[in-house]
Amino acid sequence: MPNIVVLGAGVSGLTCALLLSKQKGNAVTVVAKHMPGDYDIEYTSPWAGANVLPMALDHDSRWERRTWPELRRLAAEVPEAGLHVQTARVLRRQADVAADLVKAALGDGGLFDLSPWYREVMGRFRDIPPSELPPGMHSGCEFTSVCINTAIYLPWLVGQCAKHGVRFRRAVLKHVSEAAGMSHTGQKADIVVNASGLLACKLGGVMDSRVYPARGQIVLVRNEADGIMPTTSGCDDGFDELVYVMQRALGGGTVLGGTYQRGNWDPNPDPNIAMRIMKRAVETHPELTGGKGVEGLDIIRHGVGLRPAREGGVRIEKEMIDGTWVVHNYGHAGWGYQGSYGCAERVVELVDEIVGKTKRASKL
Repeated sequence: MPNIVVLGAGVSGLTCALLLSKQKGNAVTVVAKHMPGDYDIEYTSPWAGANVLPMALDHDSRWERRTWPELRRLAAEVPEAGLHVQTARVLRRQADVAADLVKAALGDGGLFDLSPWYREVMGRFRDIPPSELPPGMHSGCEFTSVCINTAIYLPWLVGQCAKHGVRFRRAVLKHVSEAAGMSHTGQKADIVVNASGLLACKLGGVMDSRVYPARGQIVLVRNEADGIMPTTSGCDDGFDELVYVMQRALGGGTVLGGTYQRGNWDPNPDPNIAMRIMKRAVETHPELTGGKGVEGLDIIRHGVGLRPAREGGVRIEKEMIDGTWVVHNYGHAGWGYQGSYGCAERVVELVDEIVGKTKRASKL
């Protein structure tokens, strides 16, 4: 019976634990410094919006292609998970297209491509005709998406994991090899899944210098967004500032964003950025306040999250460290939720490869 420790209780770690626990015979323990319900700048998942806006380039789109059907199913069939269907609206500014900057938005992904791969994946995809485009926009598209109330979804994942026998332990580890001794079984783990997110750059045995924070600042308001989640390819306020609006399920409020500040570790909301975020939101989404402007916003709180970005993209691979197999799954930047099931499936594949290799070796 494979004994597996998952290091990290963000959306990536919890989804890995859930899929691994569904395989007969696996004993799974989640070990983490922070758990759902905690709010800490080192713990990214609670701060996420979160919605599905396909961000990968076509050649690296497996993770999002495989995740989308499951998130769509949860929204339709499992309301207690905290997802609901919304319409995503992606707008490309004239200025960004002219300057060939659409690929630079949101971490060099494919969201704003003129002919995106996801047109064949997302439901009710349509190109927005010129007559419907706001001033200054070159083109755009709409498609069926979902928005996730992270305050509900993360605890729901914990409950699903517990249902399948996963145990949870809090610990602060200095080296990834320490995780092997943290199994609830009392036995040394056969495999450690490293879903440590941003902390992969500080974790002994990993110390991945390619990992860096992409700081996101948001404003959470009580105003409703009319079922539309708009985002644009840029704004006039700076190359690392963004425009997006998303209303969370089950009364979770509406997220106004945002920023994508590479290498910025500052956990404190900047009031000047917050004002710019709110102004952009009411300009692009006037129904938020019925035309009353920023003064019509009913603020719940300001927030900052550090996306776990990585030069070269996500790392999903196996490695032997101090005599224990480690399967890495980190570096998701801003698409951790919408790639969570696809990445976790690959983790399961790698775990199966290790288990199969170990069994073959034991017979020799």
